[in-house]
This record gives sequence, C-alpha cells and structure tokens, in this order.
Amino acid sequence: MPTGGRKPRSASLGEVLEGLLEAGVDFILVGGLAAVIQGAPVTTMDVDIVHSQSAENISRLLAFLKSVEAVHRRLDDKLIEPKERDLSGKGHVFLTTRIGPLDILGAIEGGKSYEELLEHTIEIDFRGHRLRVLDLKTLIELKKTSTDPKDRQRLPVLKETLRQLEEKYTREEDKEDRDNE
Repeated sequence: MPTGGRKPRSASLGEVLEGLLEAGVDFILVGGLAAVIQGAPVTTMDVDIVHSQSAENISRLLAFLKSVEAVHRRLDDKLIEPKERDLSGKGHVFLTTRIGPLDILGAIEGGKSYEELLEHTIEIDFRGHRLRVLDLKTLIELKKTSTDPKDRQRLPVLKETLRQLEEKYTREEDKEDRDNE
C-alpha cells in the first residue's frame, strides 16, 4: 500500500480510535472495523470514519492528524499533510499516520453524512470512551449498493453475523421473559 514515503511503526487500529476519541473528535466508525466490533469475522487494515464537519470538529481532527504525522497516501513519495479543505467536503481522504492507516470520509454510500448516520449508530465502551459505531443492519444496507467487489464479497458474512446476533438477542429476551413469569 502506498504511504507517501512514511510507514507506521506498526498499525494499531485501536490506538488510532483512542487518539481520535481523546482528541474529542466527533465521528462514526464505519467499514470493516465497525463490522468486526459487532462480531463479524472479517479482516481490515485501516480505520474508516465519517466525521462531523463542524468547524470546531475539523479543527480538533486536524490537531489530532498533526499529532500522528498524518500524510496523504500516494503512489509517489511526496509528503502532503491534510488541510481543512480536504476535510470539509463529501469526498474521501486516505491517510497514513505513524500509528496506522486512517480513511476519513465526508460521506458514504448514498451521500450519507455524519448527521444522517447518527440515528443508525450504537455506542460502545472503548478504553474508557464512548465510541459511535454504524450499526450492522445499516452497514449491510449500504454495502448492498456498493460497487466495491470487496464490499459485495463481505455481504454474506455480514448478513450471517446479523442473523446470529438477532437470534441470540431473541433467545436472551425469551429467557428473560420466562424468568420474569
């Protein structure tokens, strides 16, 4: 994978997430890591987020990116740091940092932004922080429209994970109902 000449010392996706949370960045975890966190047996090599595009949030995000020496992933060796304008649109920014790869998305499939996705998130505890994760059902719906072959290939795995989770929760609710009788 091209890195613009910089290589992370070792990719730590957890460290990337923790850094974003500690910096106070408002974001939703999407993509492969969002699926993994919800139990899907898939692999991923980066952190994908959709971020709030408020001026204050972009300022916090840029400060975090500077602290982890983020540069655009490129085919050549030019080291180009992300700028405010890169994070203000609906496009995607693919970065290499000293702690691992980070893909910052202004919007995802169907042009859905941070604000539009908020109601489709779950919150989990992550290293003492609250992490917003795109729920598996919405992730599946979005991947159905994706043209990326990798997304299409993962779709059956995501659907089966959701089926198993729903089955598990139904069993737990049934047991709870029986216990309360």
